[in-house]
Amino acid sequence: MEEQEGLEAGRTPAPEEPQPEGLATGGDVPAAAGPASTATDPQIADPQIADPLMAEPTAQGLEGMARQGWEILQAGGPVVAILLVLSVIALAIVLVKLIQFRAARLGDGRTPRDALALYRAGRAPDALALAGRSRNPVARVLVRAINGRNRRDLPEALVREEVVRYGGDLLESLRGWFRPLEVIGSLAPLLGLFGTVLGMISAFQQLEAAGNQVNPAVLSGGIWEALLTTAVGLAVAMPTIVLLNWLERRVDRLAHEMDSVVTQVFTEDLSRGPRLEPAVDSREASRREEAGHGAADSRAPALVAGR
Repeated sequence: MEEQEGLEAGRTPAPEEPQPEGLATGGDVPAAAGPASTATDPQIADPQIADPLMAEPTAQGLEGMARQGWEILQAGGPVVAILLVLSVIALAIVLVKLIQFRAARLGDGRTPRDALALYRAGRAPDALALAGRSRNPVARVLVRAINGRNRRDLPEALVREEVVRYGGDLLESLRGWFRPLEVIGSLAPLLGLFGTVLGMISAFQQLEAAGNQVNPAVLSGGIWEALLTTAVGLAVAMPTIVLLNWLERRVDRLAHEMDSVVTQVFTEDLSRGPRLEPAVDSREASRREEAGHGAADSRAPALVAGR
């Protein structure tokens, strides 16, 4: 008995395992906090905050382009700066001309042709109403030509001259600012070549100053900086010349169409064929001719007697 009491006294009670709070109090077990925390985490809810590196490539790309442009400007010197100014001027002129061409409705070539067809069909009021609603230069010149043609108190030569003058003024306004584009297109390569020559002179001056300790990197660096101005000049000149030729072609096509429409107002449509007169018998023609001669002979004695 004493030994059993000693064994029971030597036993230590086992530590109780911690139970969840809900089980201890008899309540429900709370939901796991992992998914809820991810749902309410602002860094995961906002994709820009969750991955802030997504916006960095765009900013770094723009910053890199700006840095590269600044390095090119520093390497090219004042010649590249002048070429960049000329490129901005050329771009502004092209945009202004495109807006002007769009406002003038140069692509509306169907309205003048339809109005001319109505006029040749004898429907002058309908032709004037149709052409008057269009801002196309050919339609505006056609209105002037039809109005002048309808005025019987003006000779045809005077009407033609006035219509040609009006059409020339419209074409001249469309050709405005073409000469500056032509100057930029021809001057940009020359400026680039001029910058290349200056760069080569500077490179050889540095090579001479080096003396016996020649560093090929000095010469190669000066050469690529010199050739940079030629590349920039060509990059400015080529698109300028292409756009100038396209704009001039648009105006030349408009001038040809205007000349054709105005000429058709004052001429007849020969595609319909000539008007055939009824055939006259040869005997009837000779009889009419003899009757005409007889009438002339009878008038001669009467005129002599009346003197």
